[in-house]
Amino acid sequence: MNIIQEIKNFVKTECKKPESTYGYDAFIYHFIPMAKYSEKLTDELGGDKEIVLLAAWLHDIGSIRHGRKDHHLTGAKIAEQKLKDLEYPAEKIELIKRCILHHRGSQHSTRESIEEKIIAEADTLACFDDIPGIFQAAFCWEGHKSRESAKIAVKEKLERKWNQLHFEQSKKMIKPKYEAIMLLLE
Repeated sequence: MNIIQEIKNFVKTECKKPESTYGYDAFIYHFIPMAKYSEKLTDELGGDKEIVLLAAWLHDIGSIRHGRKDHHLTGAKIAEQKLKDLEYPAEKIELIKRCILHHRGSQHSTRESIEEKIIAEADTLACFDDIPGIFQAAFCWEGHKSRESAKIAVKEKLERKWNQLHFEQSKKMIKPKYEAIMLLLE
């Protein structure tokens, strides 16, 4: 069994369910870029690639099943149970849970391992691959009524995301997109 493929398929199935909070778009526009950036950063910075990729696929599973509020907590529980069901080693499950628990920039968590830092960083990088989704959030979930207020909110969010990046490799990777987006949002 390829554990990474098994978890990827699990997340894909969860995203496709009618009760999924964000639907299949989340899989395509967030989880896939998240895994891509996680793998790139692990290649450049080190860390356990299997742990990183499993955490990348599972980091927002709580949000898919239960919504955004406390999704790092619900996600860690879901990930733990799924990985236990697959008889994954307990010590590795703990590392994955730490990555999920500490991935949110808004939580200001202390990230100790390189894997935790990579997951948080990749989650931030993935935002720059889904500008339409950020606008959708501004209009639908944040309640902006005008294009101008949504544009300002998106620009401010992306500036915050840029400032959350810690690794030079991340900034180098995403700088062309960041600069292009900022130019378009002037």
